[in-house]
Order: sequence, then structure tokens, then C-alpha cells
Amino acid sequence: MAFPHCVFPIGLLLLLVVGSSGRPLYPLPSKSSHGNRQPLQTSRPYNIAHRGSNGEIPEETAAAYMRAIAEGADFIETDILSSKDGVLICFHDVTLDDTTDIAQHKHFANRKRTYEVQGVNTTGFFTVDFTIEELKSLRVKQRYPFRDQQYNGKFSIITFEEFIDIALDAPRVVGIYPEIKNPVLINQHVKWPNGKKFEDKFVKTLQKYGYKGSYLSKDWLKQPAFIQSFAPTSLVYISNLTDLPKIFLIDDVTIPTQDTNQSYWEITSDPYLDYIKNYVVGIGPWKDTVVPAVNNYLQEPTDLVARAHAHNLQVHPYTYRNENQFLHLNFHEDPYAEYNFWLNHIGVDGLFTDFTGSLHNFQEWTSSQERDKKSASKLLHDIASMIATYNNRL
Repeated sequence: MAFPHCVFPIGLLLLLVVGSSGRPLYPLPSKSSHGNRQPLQTSRPYNIAHRGSNGEIPEETAAAYMRAIAEGADFIETDILSSKDGVLICFHDVTLDDTTDIAQHKHFANRKRTYEVQGVNTTGFFTVDFTIEELKSLRVKQRYPFRDQQYNGKFSIITFEEFIDIALDAPRVVGIYPEIKNPVLINQHVKWPNGKKFEDKFVKTLQKYGYKGSYLSKDWLKQPAFIQSFAPTSLVYISNLTDLPKIFLIDDVTIPTQDTNQSYWEITSDPYLDYIKNYVVGIGPWKDTVVPAVNNYLQEPTDLVARAHAHNLQVHPYTYRNENQFLHLNFHEDPYAEYNFWLNHIGVDGLFTDFTGSLHNFQEWTSSQERDKKSASKLLHDIASMIATYNNRL
């Protein structure tokens, strides 16, 4: 059940006061105690808050994650990059241009660079060229102009540790779903002591806060986490460092893997799925590769979900958004129709959504309907049994 929305303005007020100073939202590590917290639900597909509830609040901010938790997210998802001085941060793009106010900071104008990112020369202000103190001086803004702009400039970039602390301080068990983002670029530009890599720092941070255990183990259920990446090399590497469950992300059919340069067709083949299942518990495909679209109408589904399930792999597609710009015409501008299609017809195991509350409401409503059906069915069965018993006694 989602927590009352009335709690959010208080949290938002705290963020406005504390976030403006660039200081951690909570003491690290978390000192909060909620006693016996409500456990993670595992009986239905996971509601994964994509960059927080970023349909409402600027992505990857503390406020977006707190909002997602209040709205009922099972997992809060984040992208992990690094600062110049090796501090892991929550930020999606390798450049700061699109979702921060970097352009207003004229003293940083000489930091613009051009680097090769996944085979493409990309120009902008890269996170790897700024210290954590400098990154904390920036403010985040909404990515899309058609979304609520009132929170632009209110929140700072948060660190991986601050993100973890938000999850641990939730009043119920909330999982985390961090991505090892652009590891090739990060390892080229950021160096850690003793020859350690980005992936080492990533796993060490999770271990510092007690994240461990295979999928559905006692340790995992206490502090649930999925590790995700588009880079199969990173997933294989960290398999020797942690037994936490991993998800192999799959991009569009035109985009090869960023580290091994393998095609979509190769990494979705049965031989490859048979190989990668030794390291991951699931795949996270772009949804239009699962059910292709032509002229914004969905076509016949591929067999990717069925084949993944045959290899005992979960499927967590991305990204589900409420706005008409993102809804295929088959759904008649109804995001609930889209959720119904993917959950009840395609049969996926989790969804990355920008609108956590919408998915939560849909699942609550449909779950209650299913419970009502089962209760009614049981009642009819009990009545039939009573009648049969009575008749037998005549």
C-alpha cells in the first residue's frame, strides 16, 4: 500500500533546506530504525522507479526517490557515474548539459570537452571533469519541457551513498537497482588507488552498506538489490565480487554493446542467453525490441520474453511513461491499458516506470479485483460443498 501523499511536502521542505547546502540528506551510514519493516512484495511484477518518480520531479534527485517510495515503488533505480575525484554519483548522462544548470556557471565554461562515448564523439561538460564539491554546486532540472518545471534548480546531484541511505531510511523495505553506467568511459578517465576499477568501487560501496546475497535469499530480502548494466564484461567481472543478482540491459536493435561491440541479434540469441544466465538473473530490454512498433502502432510480439523465461531469466523492460508522446496508439492514450498489456499479456516480471504511482495504483486495483474473484470463487465452492454434504445426508 502506498504511503499517504501528505507526508511528501514535509520531506520536500527538508530537501529544500538541506539540499541547497549540498550536504548529505541523512547521516551516513543510515542510523534510522523502523523496527520490523513491511517486507518487499515478491508476489507480483516489480514496480521499478526509473530514476525515481521522475515524471513528477527532476530525475535522480533525493526528492524524486522519496516521492517514488511514498508512491509504492518496490525498487528505486539509479545510474551510477563518477566525479573527477572518484566519488560515485547518481546521474544518467555522462554530460551535465541537459539536466543541470551548468550553463549558468560561467566559471566552468572552459571545462567543455569532446570524448568518444560508445564510438561517437560527444561534446559537453562531463561529470568526470568535475570534483564532487563542484558537482554539488550545480542544481538539477527536469529533462522534458512538457513535465512540471516548478522544481528546477531546487535539488543537487546526490552521491551513491546518499541514494542508498534514502532506501535504508524508508519506512518499509525498498530495494535499490543501480546501474554500472558507461564503465568504459569512467575507467578511462577516473583512476582509483591500487589499480582498482569503477566496478570495484561500485561493489565495495554496496558491501559497505550490507548489500549481499543471491536472489530471494534471507540476506537479499533484508536489503534487496539488483545490479544492472549494458556492459556484459562488467557483469561478468563483478560476478567474482558479489552474489547479488544482476540484470543485463539490452538496447535498441541498432545499438551494439558498449564494451564488446556485439549486435542485438547476437546477445538475444539462445546460445548467448544460455551463456549470460551463468552471470545474471534476468534481462532488461528496451520495450520496443520486445514488441516492435510501426508508425507508433505495436506489431506482433517477438518471442524474446518466452525464450528468456525458458532460460530461467526474468524480463524487466524499460521505460514506461504516462504521456501521450510515449504511449503507442494501440493504448488510446491510456497508460493503464499499457500496463495491462505488458503485465497480463506479455507476462514480464518487472517494469521500469517514470510514474511509480500510476503503476502502483494499477497493480493495487487489479490485485484487489483478483482477490475478490478468488474470495467469491471460494465462497461458491464452500456453498457447493455444504449443499453436497446436506444432500448426502438425505
